[in-house]
Amino acid sequence: MNKSSLLILCIVFLFSCSKDKVESYPNINCNQEVSFSQDVLPLINQECTGCHDNQNGYSLTNYENISANSKAIIGAMRANNYQLMPQGGPMLPDSVIQLMECWVNQGKPNN
Repeated sequence: MNKSSLLILCIVFLFSCSKDKVESYPNINCNQEVSFSQDVLPLINQECTGCHDNQNGYSLTNYENISANSKAIIGAMRANNYQLMPQGGPMLPDSVIQLMECWVNQGKPNN
């Protein structure tokens, strides 16, 4: 391996080791605990996995992938620096998006 390849590998490794920061969504009223298995996963299964089940870039079929991509999921649901999803719209109801935001605010528990 030459020096430039080693340098690139080290840079990629360095930037890939950051902890997943919990994005906070202020102004969201989270009155109840959001359950991943009862609330988030069924929502993702209904609205997202028709396209995002190991195809088209994102695999949103399990806790690890949903948790790791939560910022992008919410961004796409709100069309905030991401393409609106579900593709072709319409935007999901605000209450559904807020459910995801509450789950993230609560630390993305695997419950």
